[in-house]
Amino acid sequence: MMKAPSNCWSVAEMPTNGIGNATPSANHRPIVLYLAKLALLSLESVDTSMSLSAGEKLGHYEILSPIGKGGMGEVWRARDPRLNRDVAIKTSLIGFSGRFQKEARAIAALNHPNICTLYDVGPDYLVMEYVPGETLAGPVPVDEVLKIAAQIAQALEAAHEKGITHRDLKPANIRITNDGVVKVLDFGLARMSAADSIDQDNSPTMLSMPTQPGTILGTAAYMAPEQARGKVVDKRADIWAFGVVLYEIITGKRLFEGETITDILAGVLTKEPDLNLVPVKFRRLLERCLEKDPRNRLRDIGDWKVLLDDGRAEAPVPAPISTTTRPTAWIAAAALLAVALAAMAFLYFREKPAGTPVTHALTHRRGTVFSARFTPDGQ
Repeated sequence: MMKAPSNCWSVAEMPTNGIGNATPSANHRPIVLYLAKLALLSLESVDTSMSLSAGEKLGHYEILSPIGKGGMGEVWRARDPRLNRDVAIKTSLIGFSGRFQKEARAIAALNHPNICTLYDVGPDYLVMEYVPGETLAGPVPVDEVLKIAAQIAQALEAAHEKGITHRDLKPANIRITNDGVVKVLDFGLARMSAADSIDQDNSPTMLSMPTQPGTILGTAAYMAPEQARGKVVDKRADIWAFGVVLYEIITGKRLFEGETITDILAGVLTKEPDLNLVPVKFRRLLERCLEKDPRNRLRDIGDWKVLLDDGRAEAPVPAPISTTTRPTAWIAAAALLAVALAAMAFLYFREKPAGTPVTHALTHRRGTVFSARFTPDGQ
């Protein structure tokens, strides 16, 4: 049993500039020093007594073959003879059964087709749905990326609605069945909301495996900056990891790489993601997912599609009516109409010129008539 040196820094002692960001320097020495000291915390006590082998029995489950080794324990394929089905059993590689109880609560609260199902809980192991298929890996065609991303987002959204953060989303924890269904696995690092009874301030941040010292409650290459600093995280840490995973399955390359975990974490904290290899369709989405400040990050995973650039040209905006040309045309037309009406009125109502006088014979008598009387009809 090995203990971390007493002079190691706690997760809250990372050098900052007063606003929560790493203190910048030419070679980032304060950050590297912090990460190096943080890595020494990986020497906490380790108990490998739960390691199994094929052919053994764990309870009534028959161990068949190893599936993998994760950040919190080993995963084995096993057989449940009572229900005649294969299951996945995750055992603890460290003496921390309380965290497995926490995982049980987290998974049991979830019931979603894109999340692995929890069947049973033992003293130091979990029995989960066995998911045949392939582990997610890139590069993947764009159409397939959209289908995969949609299912991952739906799984995370279901967890976030129950106040659960996965905290360790990565391709190794995502499997695709032979039917094309995406399953998000391993909520072993899931963190309940602040209402959980576990003391988050005193919970350990560094948990290590004998083969990989320096694992910080998650996987370094997919951890959000606030998670790498050991701060309390929420669903936005999963949104960061979603962006990192999306980048990897699109390009087939890791976004943050390094020879050591310290190098990787330094990149997470200081490197601005280069999205030149990503199709334009996804860039705006990844930019919002990969904001180092969680306050600027996409807040709800359900909104991921809104940020996709579908590549369609924007509908043309009708040209505004000119304040100079259109009114002038109307005024001219009105003036012409007025002139036409005036001309018609002039022609209609103008005085007729005096013509030749018309005379009518009033009597057949010759000479001058000095008196005459006329009937009303003028005859």
